[in-house]
Amino acid sequence: MLRNLFIVFILLGIGVSQAQEGTVSPYSFYGIGTLKFKGTAENRSMGGISVYSDSIHLNIQNPAGIANLRLVDFTIAASHKRETLNTETQQETASTTSLDYVAVGIPMGRFGASFGLIPYTAVGYQLQDDAPTGTTQYTGTGGLNKAFLTVAYRITDELSFGVDGNYNFGNIENIATARQDGIQYSTREQNRSDLLGFSFNLGVSYQKKLKDNLTLFTELTYTPETDFTSENSRNISTLLESDTGAEAVIDSRDIKVGDTNFTFPSQWTIGAGIGEVKSWFIGAEYTDQKTSNFTNRTFDISNVEFKDASKYRIGGFYIPNYNSLGNYWQRVVYRGGFRFEETGINVNGQDINEFGISFGVGLPVGRLFSNVNIGFEIGTRGTKDFGLVKENFFNTFLSLSLNDRWFEKRYYE
Repeated sequence: MLRNLFIVFILLGIGVSQAQEGTVSPYSFYGIGTLKFKGTAENRSMGGISVYSDSIHLNIQNPAGIANLRLVDFTIAASHKRETLNTETQQETASTTSLDYVAVGIPMGRFGASFGLIPYTAVGYQLQDDAPTGTTQYTGTGGLNKAFLTVAYRITDELSFGVDGNYNFGNIENIATARQDGIQYSTREQNRSDLLGFSFNLGVSYQKKLKDNLTLFTELTYTPETDFTSENSRNISTLLESDTGAEAVIDSRDIKVGDTNFTFPSQWTIGAGIGEVKSWFIGAEYTDQKTSNFTNRTFDISNVEFKDASKYRIGGFYIPNYNSLGNYWQRVVYRGGFRFEETGINVNGQDINEFGISFGVGLPVGRLFSNVNIGFEIGTRGTKDFGLVKENFFNTFLSLSLNDRWFEKRYYE
């Protein structure tokens, strides 16, 4: 299994790096794109909370959660997002499908380790600005990927500590094509940024058994501020358009643009919850991200301001009967939650906020607590007032969490 698992991991890793957009949001134009959810489909179905960790699921939000693993876990997830974009006068619908993550977790006594790949930000938009004398079309693609390695240690049966190191890489391309009425020639400006940087996260998890089979779960994670490098290039071309719409490049010039360093903001999360192990759980989290010091890569935008971002999440799960043998649906995990996020982006004086309600199920398969997780999310982002765009979205996500024993001590008589 080990050999086959690594072959699958490499192939899927290539897919993550090549199919990274996963968005049609016009707000992905700003900064380095919209942040994708960094967590498993199980967490996502509970409003995104990460405070709960168990022995059979990976926790890729809090590195300390890896210390609780008891089985090797291979997990992979994909999602499909359908969005309706609304302005005061127009409405458009689009959909995207993307690979969300691929990861492996390995228990080693009091230690735990995991590694994997995650698309971290996404850029993908198509916009058109109509003026009395012509039009300008804007398109953007790309995003930032994260390859991570996590190590955690269970200090006591109640307290765990973990750290993950991240290699962040990717590219973003923005294209603006301006056309004037009655003129065959158009102008295209193409900006590309190749991004590279290292970051790390620290996490602490504390679980305390209370009376009446209740357990208190708490967590604290912190991501320090780090610097990223952006290798920038710009090309300006003159295009000749035929009556059929085909374009031919008449003149093309590379414009020298300096490379830049930009600061990726620090972030901390605190969470707490209570529940009965293998039965039910409810928890809440708060995240603060210092995005107020964030800047764009190569160009300034007059109508946008970055503020500190905040996230509020509440969620949980319920299992009717974990040990039921005669009724399969009694062993299913039922999850739900909701979230509210202040994204930190202010456009035309308006804060861009996001709200989502999620729910899902975990379906047991196999003999070693493997499971298939299916989830859904309904939500909105932004506003259609003040010349902006409101997004209504419906997400469907699917993950596989496959467990196995690699390091099992065998005894012979």
